[in-house]
Amino acid sequence: MMSSSIAASAAASSAVTMITTPGLPQYGAAIVIGLIALLSLKEVFSASETWNKYLNNSFNMAIIPLFFSFMAIVVFNVIAIIRP
Repeated sequence: MMSSSIAASAAASSAVTMITTPGLPQYGAAIVIGLIALLSLKEVFSASETWNKYLNNSFNMAIIPLFFSFMAIVVFNVIAIIRP
């Protein structure tokens, strides 16, 4: 009796781990929206007279990590498609 409940529990936990996707893809929409918003703001501000190198550096500090996250999501999804 006891071994059958342990086996059922192990099977259920392995089924859950096979279904859930770890990592960045669950936040993909937020990352893409944030990246598009920051890139758009950078374009608008670069045309204004208040643009300077400090503002450029500030935008780059926010855009670069989002870009790397976006690339990781793209790679993860391509691998998920290629790998059956």
